[in-house]
Amino acid sequence: MKIDSHQHFWHYCEVKHSWINDQMSAIKRNFLPQDLQLELESKGIDGCVAVQADQHEDETDFLIEQAREHNFIKGVVGWVDLRADNIEDRLSYYAQESIIKGFRHVVQDEPDVNFMRRPDFQYGISKLEKYGFTYDILIFPTQLAAALDTVKRFPNQKFVIDHIAKPYIRDGKIDVWKKGMQEIAACENVHCKLSGMVTEANWLSWKQSDFTPYLDAVIEMFGIDRVMYGSDWPVSLIEWSYGEVKGIIDTHIKNFSKEEKEKIYGKNAIAFYKL
Repeated sequence: MKIDSHQHFWHYCEVKHSWINDQMSAIKRNFLPQDLQLELESKGIDGCVAVQADQHEDETDFLIEQAREHNFIKGVVGWVDLRADNIEDRLSYYAQESIIKGFRHVVQDEPDVNFMRRPDFQYGISKLEKYGFTYDILIFPTQLAAALDTVKRFPNQKFVIDHIAKPYIRDGKIDVWKKGMQEIAACENVHCKLSGMVTEANWLSWKQSDFTPYLDAVIEMFGIDRVMYGSDWPVSLIEWSYGEVKGIIDTHIKNFSKEEKEKIYGKNAIAFYKL
C-alpha cells in the first residue's frame, strides 16, 4: 500500500489560517478529502495521513470526522495542548479514537528557539508513549538543538521530523542544517518525512538538482528504514501540482531498488504510524 504521510484539510478561514499570506493566494480556499482523493488515485497512492494545520482541538475533531467519512485517510496527526495541566486526560480521551496516531505542535511559529525545552511542553511529550502516540516535529534549522535535547530525553518516544526540518534550499545553505540533522538522525527513535521542500526553494525557478544534496544527506543519515514520502498537499499547491512535488521524490529514487521504493512510499509510514 502506498501512503502519502503528510497532507492537510481545511475549511479556509482568514483568521484561523492567517499564516496563508497573499503570496499563497492559490490556497486561500477550502481543501477537503474529495479534492485530494482524485490526486492520490491518479498517482497510484492508496491512502494518506492527515496532519493538523490549526492549533485547536476542534481541528483534531474535524480530522477525525473526515477520516470517518473517507476511508483512504488511514491516520490522523492531531493537536492537543501538550502544556495543559489536564494533558493526560486529553490524551486518554483521544486514545479512544483509533484513527488518531499522534500529535503535532507548530513549533516553527514559536519565537522562542528553545520552545521544545520548556518543562511544561516536555511533560506533555513524556505522556505520549503511554498511549502509543507519535509526535511530528515541525521546526526550522535554528530549532534543531532544542529538538535534539527533547528526542534524547525520551528515547522510547517515536518522533518524525516534518519537511526535513525546512533547510534553506533557496540559498543553498546546508552545513549548519546538515550538522544538526546528523546529530538528531543518530537517535534511532527519530524518523524523517521527505516532504515540504518546494516551499523552501525558489518558488518559480527551482530545479531537481536544488534538492539533491538535501535528499542525499537525509537518506544517508536516517537510512532507508526511517524516511517516508509526504506531499504537504495542499500547501504544495501554492505554485506546483501534486505530480510535480511527487516527481521530485520519484526522480531522486528512480534507481533505488523496488524494496527501497516500497519503504519510502508506504511501508515506513505504515510501521511508524501503525496504519
